[in-house]
Amino acid sequence: MKQKLNLEQSLKMKMNQSLLQSINLLQYTGLEMVEYISQLSKENPLIEEVNYDYEIYNYQTSNAGQTSIGEMNAKTLTMYEQLKSQLYTLEIPEDLKDAVLFGIDSLDEDGYLDIDLSLWAEQCGMTIDETSEALRYIQALEPAGIGARSLKECILLQLNDSTSVAYKLLDEYMELVAGEDITEICSALGTTEEEAVQAIEQIKLCHPRPGQLLSDNRADYIIPEATIYEEEGTWKISFFKWNSPVIEVNQEYVNFQTEEKEAAAFLKEKLNQVNWLKKAISYRSDTLERVISKIVEKQQLYLEHGPFMMQPLTLKEIAVELDLHISTVSRAITNKYVQTKHGVLPLKFFLQSGVRQQDGNQTSSFVIKQIIHELIQHESKNKPLSDQKIKDRLQKEFGITAARRTIMKYREQLGFPSSNKRKG
Repeated sequence: MKQKLNLEQSLKMKMNQSLLQSINLLQYTGLEMVEYISQLSKENPLIEEVNYDYEIYNYQTSNAGQTSIGEMNAKTLTMYEQLKSQLYTLEIPEDLKDAVLFGIDSLDEDGYLDIDLSLWAEQCGMTIDETSEALRYIQALEPAGIGARSLKECILLQLNDSTSVAYKLLDEYMELVAGEDITEICSALGTTEEEAVQAIEQIKLCHPRPGQLLSDNRADYIIPEATIYEEEGTWKISFFKWNSPVIEVNQEYVNFQTEEKEAAAFLKEKLNQVNWLKKAISYRSDTLERVISKIVEKQQLYLEHGPFMMQPLTLKEIAVELDLHISTVSRAITNKYVQTKHGVLPLKFFLQSGVRQQDGNQTSSFVIKQIIHELIQHESKNKPLSDQKIKDRLQKEFGITAARRTIMKYREQLGFPSSNKRKG
């Protein structure tokens, strides 16, 4: 009985270590994986050589009108990594941890939440109340303002004092802030002129894009995982060699025989490490290939025809069709990029929420944003389009139904002010 118990414990430990390494490696980019394996090779005498395309350090490509793309400095943490590194300071319930990680990955580069709570709940298989709670944990991270859904919420999070004059001014009389009409503010809030001026100055000190405080201001350098291309009418995926490094083992150490228990145990441990590592590399490659293949299948129209053919696609949809857990798909696409004829794109870009239409089908939010951008770019400067007029034109000219508040949200995300402020 005792031998059986020890065998079960040993097997369980081995499976846990192998699984843990597979999960860790899955979320690494190609460069991060190469550097991780290179570091292990210095500590493991059994690893004689790691074969991969050494051009990874010289890889460079560029696209017209885009920032040059090349080597990424792995020592620079992204905004997402910095936020995740803070999570240990919070006591997050176990059943909310995946939702919190998903929420962080759903922030845009300015730190704003770029997904509706209902879609977030759907993709994580949770209720809206649970995702709302997950959002509160994200909004507790630094810098203040992270996880906001609007500029107003962003600044209120930074003010963080519902009893202050500045908070009440922004919360109840936001329209007075831009005009800085001190007399009107004093009248509305019943404050002194000095308090009103201090409130305006306090609001001005808040950062409208808190995510930028965690970003590296240097040019973004990216190494893609694969190239997506069309050949004879078929879309294909070609992975770069650095995604499947080959580990060569020193056979002399493998075959080395010794009666010293410590030395034998050490070599056995290092051999197990190599075997786990090989399995983890294979798991990462297979999972990434399956996920990218599914994305290519679902977004073929975009790849062929461009932005206006982007289709709605969710993590949950990919996970269900591939019979994978949502968190596995999330790890597989995080910080991963692919080369396409439309440029080097993050895999996350291909996941787009949709707006349901009257016929039951959905139109990608990305497509709606593209049309809004085009309409505003070509509007009359003397008579700029209001959100209602944009809504009407979407319906009449493109057959797209969207609520006015949705139009306003997308316009703000595109960086366009209201029609009154675009006039002139």
